Amino acid sequence: MAAKGDMIYAWTTDSEIAKKAECGGAVTALLKYALENKMVDAVLAIKKGQDVYDAVPTYITDPKDLKDTAGSLHCGSVLLSKVILKYLKGAKDKKIAVTVKGCDLMGLCELANRNEINLNNLLLIGVNCGGTVSPVKARKMIKEAFKVDPDTVHKEEIDKGQFIIEFEGGHKGISIDELENEGFGRRSNCRRCLYKVPRQADLACGNWGVIGEKAGKATFVEICSDKGSDLINKAIKSGAIGTSPAEPKGIDIRGKVEGAMLKLGQKWRKKDFTNLKNNLWETISKETSRCIKCYSCIENCPVCTTLDISENGKKSLMVDDGTIPPNPMFHMRRFAHISDSCINCGQCEELCAMDIPLALFSHAIRSESDIVFEPKLGDPVYKN
Repeated sequence: MAAKGDMIYAWTTDSEIAKKAECGGAVTALLKYALENKMVDAVLAIKKGQDVYDAVPTYITDPKDLKDTAGSLHCGSVLLSKVILKYLKGAKDKKIAVTVKGCDLMGLCELANRNEINLNNLLLIGVNCGGTVSPVKARKMIKEAFKVDPDTVHKEEIDKGQFIIEFEGGHKGISIDELENEGFGRRSNCRRCLYKVPRQADLACGNWGVIGEKAGKATFVEICSDKGSDLINKAIKSGAIGTSPAEPKGIDIRGKVEGAMLKLGQKWRKKDFTNLKNNLWETISKETSRCIKCYSCIENCPVCTTLDISENGKKSLMVDDGTIPPNPMFHMRRFAHISDSCINCGQCEELCAMDIPLALFSHAIRSESDIVFEPKLGDPVYKN
């Protein structure tokens, strides 16, 4: 019996899923099993829309539709935590299985802390994440760096330090480091991310550490909760998935890959934050002067919630209505509001109509407050 803490290789036994899936299709098979056997009422996953640059959140109640969500989309930058809050009532009235990367999971935890999401009703299938690429910038990157028509690309992947595309007529891979040094590659917030394996989910899944004959044919699964082990054991017993113990060498390789990704994240943090250190507020004031006050940053932030505060029937605001660009206090209030809880998901920056590097600013402020307020090892809080 699989238990919390175990690491296994898993793969689907469903031939239809296997045809469309990557890494053995274990994630899709587990979601299908959970839905078929009423462990959940629905599944929230991502599927390809018009092309590989179009990631579409999809609410599924028919297990047959899950095959359409198989595979990965690195050129889609959707954050599912706010989708669950805005469109699925915070999972307060239904049990939902959902695939999550690190920032999705952090967003859900922050919303749960605000009693906006019911985590008990969520079955969380985590997927390792090396980062995502903005859809618009991905098309530009493929055209200029790969010299390939982006409309001919039918598959993309980030693997072994490369961004790889398959297109009509062939395939091509370029080093992520090379792309990012040229101004392409992953979103800036993804470069700084230090949450690559989502262990706060019920299962953490990916291809890192799958070696030998199972390489490319199985998913590495780390069981992170009792809920996760229950799903795995039931799926094994039913024959929905096949499993084998993870190879010790594979476990070691997975750890090394994760460690390399974390070092890369630290490198980007140092680079990005050092450039801001001496003129943070001057830079914020200059960049935010382009703001058109569309409120996209607030609407899409998973930790920024707004209240309609009225006094004697009239709104009481620290920022004047209708002023464009808004007084700098508009952004100062927002940064102060999320300074202790920014999850570096990048949605504020990704969806900013004026291309203001908002994620960089809020993440820098959050990181600075972490340095000041986080207890250091050896402090009384760490002693029993």
